[in-house]
Amino acid sequence: MTMHARTPLRHLLAGAALLTVLATPALAQDETKTLTVGLTADAVHLDPQAGEELSSNIMFYHIYDPLIRRDANLEFGPGLAESWELVDDTTWRFSLRDDVVFHNGEPFTADDVVFTLERLKASLMANLAKNIESFSAIDDHTVEIKTFQPYAALPNDLAAILILNREHVTSVGEEQVDLQPVGTGPYELEEWVKEDRLVLEANEEYWAGAPEIDRVVFRPITNPATRTAALLTGELDIVQDLSVRDVERVRREDGFEVITRPSLLNLVLALDMREKSPTIPLDTNPMQDRRVREAIARAIDVDTLSKVVMNGLSTPSEQYVPETHIGYVEGASFREMYPFDVERARELMAEAGYPDGFEMTLDATNNRYVNDAQIAQALASMLSQIGIDLELNLMPRANFFGYIRVPSEQSSFIMSGWDVPSGDAGSMYAVMFYTRGVKEGYGQVNRGSYSNPEVDRLVEAADSTPRIEERDAHLQEATKILLEDIPMIPVHYEQDIYAARDGVVFEPRTDKFLWAYEMDIED
Repeated sequence: MTMHARTPLRHLLAGAALLTVLATPALAQDETKTLTVGLTADAVHLDPQAGEELSSNIMFYHIYDPLIRRDANLEFGPGLAESWELVDDTTWRFSLRDDVVFHNGEPFTADDVVFTLERLKASLMANLAKNIESFSAIDDHTVEIKTFQPYAALPNDLAAILILNREHVTSVGEEQVDLQPVGTGPYELEEWVKEDRLVLEANEEYWAGAPEIDRVVFRPITNPATRTAALLTGELDIVQDLSVRDVERVRREDGFEVITRPSLLNLVLALDMREKSPTIPLDTNPMQDRRVREAIARAIDVDTLSKVVMNGLSTPSEQYVPETHIGYVEGASFREMYPFDVERARELMAEAGYPDGFEMTLDATNNRYVNDAQIAQALASMLSQIGIDLELNLMPRANFFGYIRVPSEQSSFIMSGWDVPSGDAGSMYAVMFYTRGVKEGYGQVNRGSYSNPEVDRLVEAADSTPRIEERDAHLQEATKILLEDIPMIPVHYEQDIYAARDGVVFEPRTDKFLWAYEMDIED
């Protein structure tokens, strides 16, 4: 498949864009190709509007398509929309492919796009459409979308909105969409035995050409050692998140390859900034004082975390998004602003009135991020050096995200990961740092209850310009304030680590989505 007119993230033009895609049909296959993939966890949903996390997202993009497709390098090009143009400052017109059918044989039309957006507005994923005011079908293959104000990043947002079939959802009912997904994607659901396997079969009529791999079996294996053993014994062809402890072992084995690339996933620590924090036994929350937040940042030795806990397979975070993203400030470094310095951290604690520290709880996963439990334990040790007695509340990922859901009445300090595959810091800032409860679609995952009117203003300004350059400038100003305010501590970017047997043709994506359509098996 060859895409034309791909646009780099930081230079996506808001003017009219006429984009086309050429699809090259896959070669006829003489025999069935089956790929077995070991994942860290099973999908939670197959309804793309029921919530998102990595394992579910991986399945979504096999089964469904967006209007705008994000490629492996986070560049944007045609998907179900083959071209689009900006009619005026707030009106976008999308020309849809006229040769696409859903897995159930129904033709894809503008009506399905309208239905998807209507349903999205009332779903848990409504934030994806927060800047969309209205939408309408002009004809069967033309859709117009209006934004509340000029909004340059709409194509980026649409890459995360996956198109449903109105006829199917209406006929099976809302509850069955999770179990009977129907999209236009390169694969269809064959079987889903939860916590055991999820099997997809190739959609031979896929509009961009039939997949090279005929059948994909995803096996959730939460234990890293078990995943590695399953690869080495031939049960798996490829594994996600190879344990850092197993990297050298697999490299020494004949017939296997370890593949790494820098991750988009930024491990972050959210600090509660409410007046009274649920796990801190004091009348006033110490973390409302910026000096305490800076002390916590300075007490964390990210270099030791990288070398000792991550075996060198992590990169300390400089900001909240990578340097490739809109909103990144050249030359700004959280680590240079707040270098590891226990003595200065103790001074700050004393200046803030907490020379003896305080107690609080860290909520974290024990099976979601690379070495997450070990990182949490290291953080407890580090913060004890400045008098903070950190109790660890570690839990499986299946429980964690419901536990910390905003508004949380039980969390003071949260360790989680956040990535921004849209390539735009605004999609993160609008939901994580915008004042909660002020504007619909904003602040939904502001877990620390951070509030700064100037950050809110800058996010709104970024969301009201048709020019990417202006949006970038507003978001950079917001980044500068956030680095000063420290509502959240960026820790490190993981390395995405995969291992595959010889013969598997695979190149990791920047967004960590394992997409079988981009893979092949050559034996």
